[in-house]
Amino acid sequence: MKVSGAYWESFPLHVAVDLDVFTLIGEGSLSGEEIAARRKVNGRAIRTLLDALVAMGLLEKNGDRYFNTRAAKTFLVKTSPDYLGFAIKHHHHLVSAWSKLTQAVQTGKPVRKKRRTRSELESFLMAMSSNASMLAPGITREIDLSQKRHLLDLGGGPGTYAIHFCQANPSLRATVFDLPATAPIAQRTIRRFGLSSRIDFQAGDYLHDAVPGTYDVAWLSQILHSMGPESCQCVIEKAVSVLDPGGLILVHDFLLNDAHDGPLFPALFALNMLVNTEEGRSYSEGEVHDMLVKAGVRHVRRLPFRGPMDSGILCGTV
Repeated sequence: MKVSGAYWESFPLHVAVDLDVFTLIGEGSLSGEEIAARRKVNGRAIRTLLDALVAMGLLEKNGDRYFNTRAAKTFLVKTSPDYLGFAIKHHHHLVSAWSKLTQAVQTGKPVRKKRRTRSELESFLMAMSSNASMLAPGITREIDLSQKRHLLDLGGGPGTYAIHFCQANPSLRATVFDLPATAPIAQRTIRRFGLSSRIDFQAGDYLHDAVPGTYDVAWLSQILHSMGPESCQCVIEKAVSVLDPGGLILVHDFLLNDAHDGPLFPALFALNMLVNTEEGRSYSEGEVHDMLVKAGVRHVRRLPFRGPMDSGILCGTV
């Protein structure tokens, strides 16, 4: 029953983030009537929502006034460097597709609408940035790129990983290769970190377009799951083709076990790919290993890193 009704907790969080209630409260306190007036919503309805958020541990209440908890201040107030609101909005945008999971299982076809709105695209990219920002410090400590000169961040979205790799390795420069619609957000993010002189953005579709330049390290983070096996093989081979001899390729994704029945998050993520993509899925470590070997990559191994949602990294040299 807890699993069946889990969305009863998800939706109040989604709505509160959409209304930006936590940012509105900030470090202070507000009554339900004050929040209703500022957000132009119904008073009884917003108080019902706020009380549910108190019960969930996201707000505190004293009399008729509401305060942010420490967790809300850290993760749900827009000015916080650890803000997760974009990721929460991205989850909300996925709800309509997940509600048609029966149809996807019956047909094997995606049920998501073809095009993202500008708001959906921004939420998706910034959610990826938030996720990368949490993982990147641990990843950069594990991966020594001190002798590398030029990193290709293939499908790098807002460039968050490229930023962290360059911060950790002062002699490294990077190229983020992603779709043209991603460029404004990536360039804005790179400028914010003061790295425009070391990180450039190349617009293109890694499935269909040539990747310009040569590199001595390629980083493919969480892009394979959006494609079927043939496309994954094509993209890995394309990355290998622009690496100098002895270059390093790193593949980061949610990795299933060989039986494909765990861990939990990669197994559920495979369903997310079912409802949202034509051929996307979660892959096992063995499948990614074999793709790399088939592309001519040598000394393939999995790094010790394990992300909180069971992401892992395979690496090898060409």
